[in-house]
Amino acid sequence: MARVFASALAVALALAEPSHATVKLTLTPSSDSDIKVEVWMPANWNGKFLAVGNGAFSGSIAEAAMRNAVARGYATASTDTGHEGNTGSFALGHPEKAIDFGWRAVHEMTVAAKKTIADHYGTPPKLSYWSGCSAGGRQAMKEAQKFPADFDGIIAGAPGLDWTRRAAQAIRVEQALATNEAARLRQPERELLHRAVLDKCDALDGVKDGVIENPKACTFDPAIAGLTPAQVATARLMYASGLQPGSELGWTDLGWTASARATGLDQFRFLVFRDPSWTISAFNFDADLARAEKADADTINALDPNLRPFIARGGKLIQYHGWNDPQISPEHSVDYYRRVADRFGDQQKLRDSYRLFMAPGMAHCGGGEGPNQFDTIAALEQWVEHGKAPDVIVATRPGRTRPLCPYPQVATYKGAGSIDEAVNFSCSIQR
Repeated sequence: MARVFASALAVALALAEPSHATVKLTLTPSSDSDIKVEVWMPANWNGKFLAVGNGAFSGSIAEAAMRNAVARGYATASTDTGHEGNTGSFALGHPEKAIDFGWRAVHEMTVAAKKTIADHYGTPPKLSYWSGCSAGGRQAMKEAQKFPADFDGIIAGAPGLDWTRRAAQAIRVEQALATNEAARLRQPERELLHRAVLDKCDALDGVKDGVIENPKACTFDPAIAGLTPAQVATARLMYASGLQPGSELGWTDLGWTASARATGLDQFRFLVFRDPSWTISAFNFDADLARAEKADADTINALDPNLRPFIARGGKLIQYHGWNDPQISPEHSVDYYRRVADRFGDQQKLRDSYRLFMAPGMAHCGGGEGPNQFDTIAALEQWVEHGKAPDVIVATRPGRTRPLCPYPQVATYKGAGSIDEAVNFSCSIQR
């Protein structure tokens, strides 16, 4: 159980803004823990709690997400996950801090925040929600898997479920390109490749609109794109590493995004080999991935498919992922959902509690060529509070709306009406 230091230094109660009070906590569930937490409580409280997540190796309070929660009337909380900064160096020689980052800080924050909210308002929150994307999505899934009683509803966006494999894939591609400039796909080549992908697969959903609805149905050979043989090999390596056809504009000269590569390097440098001087030139994909998975020991990875305890409590889980994500492979979300479904067995009962929405054309947690703005919090509220499961979530971008369908359904054009209006598409399983 966390110890809360109720001193003037560790706990500060003040009006940070006219709209809410702030409580700052320091939690020490282990002798090496130093977990900072902030709890914001608005004057116009809606009676509910919405905790928010982090990104990458982030060691900071997610103030922007907290402001959004407070604007909706929620009491909210965020944690620095037990360290400062946005690198993995905190874990070197500090195994307890690695555990704090992996899962403990979020759980301890949740317990402490609920107590703080109850003390402040004189009553506990009637419902508790979580919302996070990227590392925050990973935190979401870890909560559902490990602490099923913490939240009534969870939103997990683009979750870094397979943290170690993503790290290994990003490092493998960078290693292949670091000393082979001729194999790199620079921006002109990435644009050329992207146009070739769209020419081949854009119209598979019945409309040619610059977005691939279902990249898994796209059989594309990069050899037709006019690249050199070395560049073709790189494109194939990128697709094999889990990035999907359509995501090419988000790639970099060294493959995956800079954030993915930096997080991957930190994973192996500080958590796997525990050697700050380790470089990617020494990387061996098969051996080092196995070593990384053993070293993690279910600390950061969020791969346990047993969601029965969460579902048995009546918990609702909305997971979403952009098909064009260049930072965390969307395949990880699809693979995880399938494993949960295989283990759960009763598909309808699973759908009553857990739905995955894949967003065509969306990049990492937003952005991209497809409609990528949507309100998962409103959808979760309707599901938890009114029993209305999200059969469709409407996504928008300027001039266009589209339905996001619960996996494995995809949106298909009905054949009439504007292709820029969601009402003219229907959700069905693509055969």
